[in-house]
Amino acid sequence: MRVAIYCGSAEGRSEDYVKSVWSLGQYLAKQGVDVVYGGGNVGLMGVIANAVLDAGGKVVGVIPNHLKQKEIAHLGLTELHIVADMHERKAKMMALADAFVALPGGVGTLEEIFEAWTWGQLGLHQKGCAFYNVKGFYDPLFTMVESMQAAGFVKPTYLDMLIRESTPEALLVALRNYQAPQAKWSKSE
Repeated sequence: MRVAIYCGSAEGRSEDYVKSVWSLGQYLAKQGVDVVYGGGNVGLMGVIANAVLDAGGKVVGVIPNHLKQKEIAHLGLTELHIVADMHERKAKMMALADAFVALPGGVGTLEEIFEAWTWGQLGLHQKGCAFYNVKGFYDPLFTMVESMQAAGFVKPTYLDMLIRESTPEALLVALRNYQAPQAKWSKSE
């Protein structure tokens, strides 16, 4: 199994983010799960890559050429793909991964996981989309998407697609057990 990880190019203001991401990376590697991520050696991106590698796992990085110097591409990865732009990065990561997980991060992290979730809603893939909810980081976001559902903009089926876990064990179980909903434009809709 390969899991795409979306996360911050910063470590955040709490050491708990670093510790939780390190633990997740170690756990995934020990469970034989490979990680696909943005290819950087900074912030939580660097933490997840180094944790997986430290535990003997495989890490595939995908970094756009223009960020290669800014984010300092991680040169110790199992594989490093240098792509033309952010669109190619996201497409490559989606193609390489069996599931998608957002760790704490910023706007780019949200943009990436929301695109993966949207593509899943549209039936473009059948892969799980998850939030690793360290210290309740994503609780306000969950409140917002629940409000979107209550207002009639997100069907309950699509809200239920989101995996929300805060431990490595529960996250991996949920990803492995994920069942995609029926395609959006099926005959029963």
